[in-house]
Amino acid sequence: MLGRRHVARLFGATALAAPAIARAQKFPSGRVAIVVPFPAGAATDISARVYAEGLSGLWGQPVVIDNKGGGNGIPAAESVARAKPDGLTIFATSAMTQAVNPAIYDKLGYDPIGDFEAVTRMGTSPFVLLVDKNSPIKTAAELTAKLKAEPGKHNYGAGALPARVASELYKMAAGVEAVYVGYKSNPQAIPDLQSGLLTFMMIDTVNAKIAIDRGALKGLLLTDTERYPALPDLPTAAEAGLPDVLLTTWTGYYVPKGTPREIVQKINADIRAVAAMPAVLARLEAMGVTPKLMSPEEFAAFTRSEKERWGKIIRRANIKVE
Repeated sequence: MLGRRHVARLFGATALAAPAIARAQKFPSGRVAIVVPFPAGAATDISARVYAEGLSGLWGQPVVIDNKGGGNGIPAAESVARAKPDGLTIFATSAMTQAVNPAIYDKLGYDPIGDFEAVTRMGTSPFVLLVDKNSPIKTAAELTAKLKAEPGKHNYGAGALPARVASELYKMAAGVEAVYVGYKSNPQAIPDLQSGLLTFMMIDTVNAKIAIDRGALKGLLLTDTERYPALPDLPTAAEAGLPDVLLTTWTGYYVPKGTPREIVQKINADIRAVAAMPAVLARLEAMGVTPKLMSPEEFAAFTRSEKERWGKIIRRANIKVE
């Protein structure tokens, strides 16, 4: 997990560039809270801070990150669903709350479709299959062989439900077994992977790149059909011999149901303006993130389709919340 000073250094240039955006329209006055259902340092939190800096400069008012980690994002989602629909509460979330939770929990205190207005998708991210940097395992095939040779003796970790789903997809495709160990966030599992308590893990490309770049972990495959520009040496699932291990998570912005349409459109337009800033693009690309924005209508349809897609995988893997 990134420390606060590291995050500040990473995103400081964004604030300097934000005033350059013309303030063409007035945003509802007040303190804007971007609620993130993960702790500081998680991938969604990292990218949300970039946009918060830009939006604050654009709107001329505070835009703060409100981390509500834990509970698989349920407390955060519930708080946004109950918030006043005035544009001052924005939900920066991922597939976890809007597509994964509905398939895992029999009852939720929020409706991922009915309680929110979709604003825009922010970006997409495949997962990376990882082992410790010093592990003798060099390929996904070697990991699969080890797990098959020693059934019941290996653990994997995940701190977010999408990462767990990705790991279960690998297990099903490879025909292996491993015991799930839960964490509060994906970065918190990394020390146990390094110590040997865990044999492997799957995490998003943002945190995977950070861990690989600092020499902590080693990537074995990417859950996508094309290589990832930020990690060009990492083989795709097909190149690693597991063509069915394809799964991409995503982040996006929502606001409470009933938020006026003109505010939804304003947030969408201003996020697009921030995403086009050279300083923002440079920061995002340094993390391996490429904006893949949508209109509110496109993102609403995308959310519905993703809810169905993730649900099929979860039901097949029979993933349950302990």
